[in-house]
Amino acid sequence: MNSTTPNLYLSVEQVANRFGVSKDSIWRWKRNGDFPAPVKLGGTTTRWRLSDIEEWESQLVCGFITCLGFEPDRLTLL
Repeated sequence: MNSTTPNLYLSVEQVANRFGVSKDSIWRWKRNGDFPAPVKLGGTTTRWRLSDIEEWESQLVCGFITCLGFEPDRLTLL
């Protein structure tokens, strides 16, 4: 992200909706260390940077494909 683009922040509800899971799942992923750390904006306000979420997603996709040994050139249509 370039320095002129402002950070966008997501609430736990927005993050949960993005992945189709419960808010409890997001907090569990965070506790387990499987998810980006949120940012404390003051008081009880906690948000996730969209850029952190997108980076995590890109690593997840690459890891998932690598783990399965996905080879797109070997796909065939049925």
